[in-house]
Amino acid sequence: MLRLFSSSAGDDTEPLTWIHFRAEGEIEFKSILFIPKAPPGDMYDNYYGKQSQMRLYVRKVLITDEFEDLMPRYLSFIRGVVDSDDLPLNVSRETLQQHKVLRVMGKKLTRKALEMLRKLSQKAAKDVEEAAEAAGDDEEAAATEGDDKDAEEKKDPYIEFWEAFGKNIKLGLIEDSSNRTKLSKLLRFKTSADGGDKWSSLEQYVGRMKEWQKSIYYISGKDMEEVKSSAFLERLMAKGLEVIFLTDPIDEYAIQNLTEFDGKKLQSVTKEGLKFGDEEDVDTKRAELYKEQMKPLTKWMKGVYGENVEKISVSVRLASTPCIFVTSQYGYSANMERIMQSQAFADNKRTQYLVSKKTMEINPRHPIVVELLKRSEEDPDSEETKDLAWLLHDTALLNSGFPVADAKAFSKRMYRTMSSGLNLDSLDLLPEIEVPEEPEVVEEEEEEAVVEDAEEEEPAADDEKKEL
Repeated sequence: MLRLFSSSAGDDTEPLTWIHFRAEGEIEFKSILFIPKAPPGDMYDNYYGKQSQMRLYVRKVLITDEFEDLMPRYLSFIRGVVDSDDLPLNVSRETLQQHKVLRVMGKKLTRKALEMLRKLSQKAAKDVEEAAEAAGDDEEAAATEGDDKDAEEKKDPYIEFWEAFGKNIKLGLIEDSSNRTKLSKLLRFKTSADGGDKWSSLEQYVGRMKEWQKSIYYISGKDMEEVKSSAFLERLMAKGLEVIFLTDPIDEYAIQNLTEFDGKKLQSVTKEGLKFGDEEDVDTKRAELYKEQMKPLTKWMKGVYGENVEKISVSVRLASTPCIFVTSQYGYSANMERIMQSQAFADNKRTQYLVSKKTMEINPRHPIVVELLKRSEEDPDSEETKDLAWLLHDTALLNSGFPVADAKAFSKRMYRTMSSGLNLDSLDLLPEIEVPEEPEVVEEEEEEAVVEDAEEEEPAADDEKKEL
């Protein structure tokens, strides 16, 4: 088996897993598929130009190893051999590649490849459960159960596969709509359940959901530290809700093609319309009271911000943060905007229609918001109060992952606020400090001449004393 894998893949190491099968029905063929342990270094350098690495034989005669239809592009890392008696042998490769039998063969190979991955993931999960049960029977092993689980996860062959080829499965979620359900069960994510340290499947997430929870929550960001400390998670963490962390740039593209899993809708915690599922009548009434209480403030702030804010509403997701910005359900998130603007050939004009208007959500219980409400009612035209409102706006943008639109205006407002906090009368510059005049320096030649003159005068003075 190792010799066959080495000859087909050009790799001396053992494969991570393999499957051997015989397909019957409208077309018959024999095949063996391998998954290597490590991806090639140039896997994503020319992704859309890569072809399947499958060897096709017809009646044990090698035809080619570069057929596109044998395996979809996102499974191009799979190596294998296919032998069929149903394909014509005495035709050109170009004609054979257009043969409809080849497409049927490709569908069956894809189905078997995904079945191989599913069995690998199920076997790994079963081994972990058995190891945990064995550790539970032994008191000494139970004391180090956490270490055993960590060691077991490191040896998990499916996690090894996921860390090497997980991006390909996410690409399959985008490209292969017919197998999207099967691919969704192969996905692995890090979540808030264990601090983002271990991989979890969507099935495991659903199994840990609250009884009243209706959605699968996720948040996307630049890195793990950013998503863990996000203000969007405050109320969800307080309710004990699990959130999936998406930190790979391809994650948001892939998740857009997976609207639900096991009847549970996937919902971003950074977009408007967030609901938890445990809302009661008293919560609805309280929200209405807060909305009515903050109505003067939201109206005043909308007048100050103008077109920079689509609308201002009372938030249900904040606990200790004064305010935050969310986007519409079908617009770009802050992370997606950052990704799109970082593209080498990005055109802001072409993508502007996808950049959604931002909604500002305020925390009605926060002291800053309450004080701003008071000041906006007492002196709505105060420049100092408007500066505070704009600083709240810009800080919320940064805290939500968006850039500040006008950095110069933000800096000026910040300096004015600092001046007020330091009780400065003005920001005018002080007069320049006066530099003291330095004493004149006598040059060395002049000093020597003065010394010589002094020496000549001394003997003359002695002669005058003698005459006297």
